[in-house]
Amino acid sequence: MTVEVAPKTIDKNSDKNSSNLIFGLEDNPPFRTAILVALQHVCVIFVPSVTPAILIGRALNLDATSISYIIGMTLLVAGFATFVQARRIGPIGSGLLSIQGPSFAFLPPIFSIIATMSAAGSTPEQTLALILGLGFFGSFIQIILSRFLHFAQIIFPPIVTGTAVTLIGLTLIRFGMHDMAGGDPAQQAGDYGSLRYWAVSIPVFLIVAICSANSNRFLRMGSVIIGLLVGAIIAVVMGMTDFSQIGSIPMFNIPIPFRFGLSFDLAAFIPFAIIYFATSLEVIGDITATSMVTGEPIQGSKYIKRLKGGLLGDGFNSFIASCCSTLPTVTLSQNNGIIQLTGVGSRYIGFYVAGILVFLGLFPIIGAILTAIPTPVFGAAIMLMFGTVAVAGFNILREINMTNRSLVIVGASLAAGLGVTFVPDALAGFPEQIRSILESGISVGSLCALILNLVLPKSTEDRMVQEPAIPDSETSSLTEVN
Repeated sequence: MTVEVAPKTIDKNSDKNSSNLIFGLEDNPPFRTAILVALQHVCVIFVPSVTPAILIGRALNLDATSISYIIGMTLLVAGFATFVQARRIGPIGSGLLSIQGPSFAFLPPIFSIIATMSAAGSTPEQTLALILGLGFFGSFIQIILSRFLHFAQIIFPPIVTGTAVTLIGLTLIRFGMHDMAGGDPAQQAGDYGSLRYWAVSIPVFLIVAICSANSNRFLRMGSVIIGLLVGAIIAVVMGMTDFSQIGSIPMFNIPIPFRFGLSFDLAAFIPFAIIYFATSLEVIGDITATSMVTGEPIQGSKYIKRLKGGLLGDGFNSFIASCCSTLPTVTLSQNNGIIQLTGVGSRYIGFYVAGILVFLGLFPIIGAILTAIPTPVFGAAIMLMFGTVAVAGFNILREINMTNRSLVIVGASLAAGLGVTFVPDALAGFPEQIRSILESGISVGSLCALILNLVLPKSTEDRMVQEPAIPDSETSSLTEVN
């Protein structure tokens, strides 16, 4: 078997990344440090995690209590799922600091289902039961697929995973810039890109960058939360915060399994199934990125074990999410940037993140206060992280022997992925179900790299680059992930 990677790539990458870490994967940071870093992870994912539930609730015209319940269960399940991934329970979980949350990829088919069923006269509860049922049965796709990932060394060599990781960072930059300019609320208000948004976001961006580059470990580990605090203060002074919705939020959520029921429709399931396959490819890229920035190997039996456990964890957690009346969960990309900026890759941070998310899920009033912080503050805090994720992808790609075949694979994949990301209107002529898949630049670019790597013939020069073998002694010394 041949793949396009120079010998000893893995060791080299691991050394580079581990040298930048303050706390490695198995290090257990002090309590204050762990809480500080965990809060940054939560702040980064909080708004993206609750947004899908809010959008779906509004589209279904659900009452405030039902929307609040779905938001609470989303955060509670995200906490449980993060714990499973970080702890690794049996074969389930990557054993990495893999933060979990809902995926926006499922929103297009969900909105299509809402429109179709509303036109047919279905109640919001019936529509929601179908959405949850599709997520429930779709989770088995990832569970089954994870059992065959031992073929990943053939299907997902570094040229594929490196391209996927790079695309994760580059495509997310668009959303960071969008939020810095005011985000969706500003577009609705008609002042998108206003100087007052930049007056908040630019200082936050600079503070995060300066603190992250500082030699003081505490400033580096607290860079994001410092930026968020400063941004929140500026926003309050400028009158940009809105606490009017807090009064309508209940104080406590009581989990009720299958509160809205489950149903199934084969025709509606097809786009869900395709998205589950597409997000599986994204998960592989995310776990690869997390492994790399944590100083762990990105090839070999230990790496494959993490992929299988991580994807199995995603499927299992999506199964639990449907039972708890919320959306499927995935491994989130943006938290890899937090690991790079803070220098903390310890999986024990995942336990603290899990606890905070569960607390927020049970007490939604706390989360409502966080949502009052304006979008430009969050956008500025996460913008730098997306860039660092792209750099992690570059680090994988730079070790590849760049033959003409390699250049075509990487170039075509980046062009396809970034093309649909930055010009989504170009897909307007496609059917809705197909467009919902193609709108994900990560999925399109990663799938392009995967297919081209399998079908493009290798030249003599390509075949000279052999996959580095893992010595028997090294293989036998790989320890189990707790």
